[in-house]
Amino acid sequence: MVTLDELERDPHAALAVIRPIGWMDALGGWVVSGRALAVAVMRDPETFTVDDPRFSTAQVVGPSMLSLDGAAHAAHRAPFESPFGLAETRRRFAGPVERTVADLMELAQSPSDLRTTLAGPLSVAVVAYSLGLPQASASTVLDWYTAISDSVSGVAAGRAVTAEGAAAFAELHRHVASGIESDGLLGAAARKLSTDEVVANAAVLMFGGIETTEGMITNALWHLLTHPDQLEVVRADPTLLPNALEESLRLEPAAAVVDRYATRDVELGGQQIRRGDLVVVSLAGAGRDPEVFPDPDTFDVRRSNARRHLAFASGPHICLGMHLTRLETQAAVAAVLTLPDLQLLPESPAPRGLVFRKVPALNVTWAG
Repeated sequence: MVTLDELERDPHAALAVIRPIGWMDALGGWVVSGRALAVAVMRDPETFTVDDPRFSTAQVVGPSMLSLDGAAHAAHRAPFESPFGLAETRRRFAGPVERTVADLMELAQSPSDLRTTLAGPLSVAVVAYSLGLPQASASTVLDWYTAISDSVSGVAAGRAVTAEGAAAFAELHRHVASGIESDGLLGAAARKLSTDEVVANAAVLMFGGIETTEGMITNALWHLLTHPDQLEVVRADPTLLPNALEESLRLEPAAAVVDRYATRDVELGGQQIRRGDLVVVSLAGAGRDPEVFPDPDTFDVRRSNARRHLAFASGPHICLGMHLTRLETQAAVAAVLTLPDLQLLPESPAPRGLVFRKVPALNVTWAG
């Protein structure tokens, strides 16, 4: 029987065994690891909803666009959508992202953990800028984020909301609420939502933005640095970098799973799902579906369909900030790859995590 620890360390063998769907006692629910079935579940919120008291994120931050469906979901999401379309993202954020990356790289010294010196501070700075949040240090926001994301992961594993997570959210609530009087995105959202609703949605955007960006940057660099042949391919042809980033997302999405709850009895992939059953969609499993991705465990920066991964989910809950995350990741990884004699130190571990998968530390060294 697969354990939670195994799922946190390396879930891929277990996901392959049950593909496209199977029951996992460790999670107390059905796990979907086939791509087609994953898409079907995420695009059918009437049958597979997030709007359930057991939904882990809602237990920590309250109801938000992440934990609501139908008209309520649309009402919570609408005030935050306009800045994050592809064209608007490039127009508003390309310059600030490039400048922030340059500033952080100028401060970096070898050896360095690029998760804490580059990926984390970049993601905090950009998400704060995008939401128009009041100033707070990157370390403070990351401390809140770590406590809240650890609490969410614990709830997903069947544990109670932690006192640390609750305290961190209370601090975040005060911080976000203080920015609602501004003329920025939070102020605009406050004209349509209550303060608590604005804070809950800002929280999921903040921590979704931090998590996906930090994880996407560090996992991509880890994949490239642990596959020197593929790194040389990218260095020889930098136009392959965007596809290399998509391939890394396919293999190790920063958000590995999304939870849904069956609203009725239904047959799914040959299994009888009962009303109220937990249905865990494994974005990590979908990315290694051999029916879609030949030789699915291989990191191949030239893979022609790498972008068919589901790292940003699908359906009405598709990631709002996916274009911004890609923009940040490409800028950060491109900058790191210019460092001379860049080497990954042996103590840099592989990606891990049940809900959020990333390398705990990306320890590197370079010359100069």
